[in-house]
Amino acid sequence: MNFVFKKYKSLILLLLTIGLVSCSGTKRTQEALNSGNYYSAINASIAKLSANKTKKGNQKYITMLEDAFAKNTKRENKEINFLLKEGNEANYEKVYNRYLELESIQERINPLLPLYLSEEGRKAKFSFSDYTNKILTSKEKLASYLYSNASGLAKLASTKYDYRKAYNDFTYLEELSPGYKDTKQRIEDVYVKGIDYVKVKSYNASDKIIPEDLENELLNFNTYGLNDLWTTYHTNPQKNINYNYEMVLEFVSINISPEAIYEKQIIKEKEIKDGWKYVLDTNGNVTKDSLGNDLKEDKFIKVKSVFNKLTQHKEANITAKVSYSDLQTNQLINAYPITSGFVFEHIYGNYSGDKRSLDSEYLGFSSQKAVPFPTSEQMIYDSGEDLKLKIKNIVKAYKFN
Repeated sequence: MNFVFKKYKSLILLLLTIGLVSCSGTKRTQEALNSGNYYSAINASIAKLSANKTKKGNQKYITMLEDAFAKNTKRENKEINFLLKEGNEANYEKVYNRYLELESIQERINPLLPLYLSEEGRKAKFSFSDYTNKILTSKEKLASYLYSNASGLAKLASTKYDYRKAYNDFTYLEELSPGYKDTKQRIEDVYVKGIDYVKVKSYNASDKIIPEDLENELLNFNTYGLNDLWTTYHTNPQKNINYNYEMVLEFVSINISPEAIYEKQIIKEKEIKDGWKYVLDTNGNVTKDSLGNDLKEDKFIKVKSVFNKLTQHKEANITAKVSYSDLQTNQLINAYPITSGFVFEHIYGNYSGDKRSLDSEYLGFSSQKAVPFPTSEQMIYDSGEDLKLKIKNIVKAYKFN
């Protein structure tokens, strides 16, 4: 009986929770409608009715959708009329987008129709309009405005930023009306004029020779993936380009340590199991269990060894600097110091004494042998991998404008 009561109680709580959630949803939608946030009310209502438009609990959403649609349509058309009467060509984009939004709302409601209001015994009313001609007209006016505005920007441009603004307008125009007049050609024209061209070179001020492969890799900006829309790096400057900036990678110093082998003796002791022995009583006799069998126990012994640990060590450290200069003013803009390094370390060894005292780490070392030290050139090259990552981070973060 108690179990049935608990089950019934849980069911009531579940239904109450569902009811509260449902009420909360309609309340939020009604609040959005009352506050003039018609678009939010429309979205919430469409979402609920798309899931189940015949559900009794969703009747309120039909009423709210009907109300929100009518009020939103009236307000938007009023705003569009105001924008058109204002006579500002810059308003064409707002007008065009508002017509698109009005049409989009109708297209989302249409699949739900008809919607029945049971208590009122009628279908919900939605006064749909055909916005096709208004969309096409406003689109044409917007395209004309964008072309005229972008052309004016390009003609009067005095900075790269001006060309970039023209590029954005022409690009938007091409997306809006592909093939409009000579937009594609105009995009190419202003794009070239809006790019910052950066020539890159390296300079070795250290007393070490930089491996040619490493230098080529460090200056291969194609592998960095760093050229963005408005910045292009050239490691091989072209004669027909007027470069705006110069980036210099300077190797300030390269230090390579001598080859060294460090030796260390380590004493290892361990208590290990070594067979078994009989359990004796206080009189020295073998103890028996309840069945009369002799009792045995593990026997432990202490083992010891001396491990001779040998460590091969060599390291390289590179200090470099990345600097940016404005080639128009011949002024240094910024300089960033970089340090990078690579450590070669190899451990091996041998032991004397009982092998059983060694754990797996030392047993692994004992199976290793000495290896050839890397050359200084290889050490510099390996250091360059870290250097390349740091250069990439600097270039990626740096913005000229």
